[in-house]
Amino acid sequence: MDIEDIIAKAGGADQLAALTGVGTEAIRKWRQSRTIPAKHWAALLRQPGIALHDLNPEAPHAPTSQKENHDVTDARPDGATAALVLADGTVLWGRGFGAHTTGKSVGELCFNTGMTGYQETLTDPSFAGQIVTFTFPHIGNVGSNAEDDEAPRVAARGAVVKEDVTAPANWRSSAPFSDWMKRHDLPGISAIDTRQITRRLRDDGPQSTVLAYPSDGVFDIDALKAQAKNWAGLEGMDLAKDVTCAQSFQWDLGVWQKPDPARPVKRRVVAVDYGAKRNILRCLVTAGCEVTVVPATATTEEILRHKPEGVFLSNGPGDPAATAVYAVPAIKGVLEANIPVFGICLGHQLLAQALGARTYKLERGHRGANQPVKDLSTGRVEITSQNHGFAVDDQSLPDDVKITHTSLFDGSNEGIRSTRYDAFSVQYHPEASPGPSDSFYLFERFVALMDKKAA
Repeated sequence: MDIEDIIAKAGGADQLAALTGVGTEAIRKWRQSRTIPAKHWAALLRQPGIALHDLNPEAPHAPTSQKENHDVTDARPDGATAALVLADGTVLWGRGFGAHTTGKSVGELCFNTGMTGYQETLTDPSFAGQIVTFTFPHIGNVGSNAEDDEAPRVAARGAVVKEDVTAPANWRSSAPFSDWMKRHDLPGISAIDTRQITRRLRDDGPQSTVLAYPSDGVFDIDALKAQAKNWAGLEGMDLAKDVTCAQSFQWDLGVWQKPDPARPVKRRVVAVDYGAKRNILRCLVTAGCEVTVVPATATTEEILRHKPEGVFLSNGPGDPAATAVYAVPAIKGVLEANIPVFGICLGHQLLAQALGARTYKLERGHRGANQPVKDLSTGRVEITSQNHGFAVDDQSLPDDVKITHTSLFDGSNEGIRSTRYDAFSVQYHPEASPGPSDSFYLFERFVALMDKKAA
C-alpha cells in the first residue's frame, strides 16, 4: 500500500502523528522515504484496513490464494476423506478423523499457536463457533483424559492438524484422541498444510469455513462453498447463552498442585459464567474464594442474592457488543453496589463496556500461548495465553478508567482499572499459566480488594 493510502486510512497526517506519537517532521520524512519505521507498525495495525503486508516494503503482497494454490482443487484426490472449504472458494483436501459431520461444522477458521493443551483448547468455551487450526504439527500424541476438559462439553466446531493422529504415548491417557473426538461429536481433518492456513489468516484475516467429513464420502462442493460464504460470522453473534450453565452451582476444587497452605478466611465470590473455564474457577478457589457460579443472563438482583464479597466476570465466546445487551446492565448494578469486580477475556470486554468504553473486532485475533503483555505499572512483561477475536478500544475509555496492560505484539489493550470503582480486568488468561505462573497475582489482587473492603 502506498504511503499516502496508509495516511488516508489512518485519518490523515495529523491523526497518524497522534497515533504514532511523532511530529509533523517525521511524517514528512516518511512521505519522502515512502516507508514507516517498524517500531510504529503496532499502532497502525489497529486501524481498520491496514495489514502487516501494507507496511512492509520488502514483502509485496499477493493474495494467499494466488501464491499457494498448488494443492488446492475442487476434485477429490485419492485417499482424501475430508475437506476444508473456505468462503473465498478454496478447497483443501485431507483425511478425516473423529466424528463424521452432520451439517453443523461451519465456523470461523482460526489458528492456535500452543504446543500443548489441545484438549483444553477444544473444550474452552471461548472457541464456540470456531474451527481451530493447530500450528504445532503433532496433535493427539498424549491421548486424552477426563481431567483436562475445561468444560462439560465441546464448543469448538472442528480441528485442523498437519500430521495424522497417532496412538497415545502418555501415562495420563485414558483414551486415544480420535476416540475422544468421536465421543464429543467433533470432526477433525489431518494432512493439511497448516502453515498455509496460518499465513492466509495472518495476511487476509478470518475466513468462514466448512469442515466436511461425511460418512458416505459424498461431497457437494458447490453447496459447501455456498454454506461457507453465507455463514454470518461471529460479529454481532451472542454465543455466551449457548455455553453458559443452566443454573447456579457451587465450585470448591482448587488447582492440582499448590504448595502454599489454604487461607483461613474465604471470600464469597459470584462467578458469572459467560463460558468459564474450569481452571479459572480452580484458581479462584486456590486464591481463597468460595465460588458460586451463575448463568450469563443473571440480573443484578440474582447476583446480589448470593451476598457476594466480589464478582468475577468470566471468559466466553462471541461478540461482546451482543452479549452486552443483557450483561452490561447487570454489571453496572454490581458496580453501583460497591462490590469488587474482576474480569477476564470476554468479562474484560463487558466490564469495559459497563464503564463506558467500546469494543471492536480485531483483523487477526490472539489465540495461543507465549504472547507477551506489558504491565504498565511495573514494566514487567508477562508471558500469557490468549483466545479472543475482539478487543477494547483504548480511545473510547473514559477518564476514570486507566490502561494497565498492553500487548507487545500489536499494541492492543490487555487490561484496565477503574479509579471510581474497585474493578479491574485483563484480556488474557492468567489461569492458563504458560509463564507458568506469571499472572496468578491477579487472582490474589482480587482477593486483596475483598479483604480491604471487609476490613
